[in-house]
Amino acid sequence: MKLRIFVLAALMAGAFVVITSRSGLLPRWFRGSDAVTGPLWSGPQVGKAAGLSTDEVNNIDIYREAHNATVNITSTVYKRDFFWNVYPVRESGSGFFVNDDGLIITNNHVISGSAKLQVTLADQTRYEATVLDRDPSNDLALIKVNPRKKVPTLRLGDSDKVQVGQKVLAIGNPFGLSGTLTVGIISSMGRDIRDESNRVLEGMLQTDAAINPGNSGGPLLDSQGNVIGVNTAIYGPGGNIGIGFAMPINRAKMMMSGFQTSRRFVRPRLGVSGAYVAGDLAEALELPAAGGFLVYEVQPDSPAAAAGIRGAQQYVYVGNTEVGVGGDLVLAIDGVKVDRPDAINRAMSQKKPGDSVELTVFRRGRAVKVNVPLSSTTGAERL
Repeated sequence: MKLRIFVLAALMAGAFVVITSRSGLLPRWFRGSDAVTGPLWSGPQVGKAAGLSTDEVNNIDIYREAHNATVNITSTVYKRDFFWNVYPVRESGSGFFVNDDGLIITNNHVISGSAKLQVTLADQTRYEATVLDRDPSNDLALIKVNPRKKVPTLRLGDSDKVQVGQKVLAIGNPFGLSGTLTVGIISSMGRDIRDESNRVLEGMLQTDAAINPGNSGGPLLDSQGNVIGVNTAIYGPGGNIGIGFAMPINRAKMMMSGFQTSRRFVRPRLGVSGAYVAGDLAEALELPAAGGFLVYEVQPDSPAAAAGIRGAQQYVYVGNTEVGVGGDLVLAIDGVKVDRPDAINRAMSQKKPGDSVELTVFRRGRAVKVNVPLSSTTGAERL
């Protein structure tokens, strides 16, 4: 009798559990705290690719077109240790093809002092390269490989039309990581910086697109995929901090044009240094508010010196800014107003040695015109 009652009770308890669990009435403590009653995710059962914005599509299209034309350059440089023993050092940088014949633009410091150059394409094809021309004053170099097949090339844009705020893309091999794309904007223009040899690189494009060691020599592209600069330097030691510099591509065009016509590139030389002043600062110096290029120094034996261009007589502080006073203020070059820091560099990029340039300068309260015949740069390395 007791056995029958026990079996009947067990059957009733089982029936209760089945019914309440199906109806959702089973207590939480009985079902367990980790029980899952629904799907683990929401959305369609079949995954789909995320929609891409117009800007993302633009980035992807430019990368697909440009990264195959960007190369990794490995140079072998022989150095001496503390005991003057010679040992080889392998350094790397980037470059990019500009024509089907295998011509590559890169930085001079990427190949400087190298005994052997190896170029690696995106498909890992390797070639030995030779140096055709150098422009150390702009940290540019032209090298060549003899490709066994057709190579992809990049279009060269016009760096004179670059504007602050426009989108740019950098492709290179930072830290040996080939085919790396970074995106940013043009942060400023006309920056003068010093390279490792203490040479001043004038009129650089500043960008916040990440540039790191190994990016040097790679292309800086606009949103149309045109090369507007050659990635050259970063601010400070180590890696990227959001301040990188690229040499305007029009300087490379001048180098290639000179090489093509005479197999020897030479830059025109004016021979002045100074700063762009305008607005309140110019008025504080009793100069026209429209401003211009204020000459601080005139290099001896330069075209500017021969034409009588005058440099600063002394340096003073206006607020927190140190400026040279007493020198000529260049208002215009060949009739074109000086309204930006890199105006002189832009004008010189259109000239060649032997040409003349007409400077409109403000001197002793009035504007005068001075004609300056241009000579070539001095001390530049050429092959």
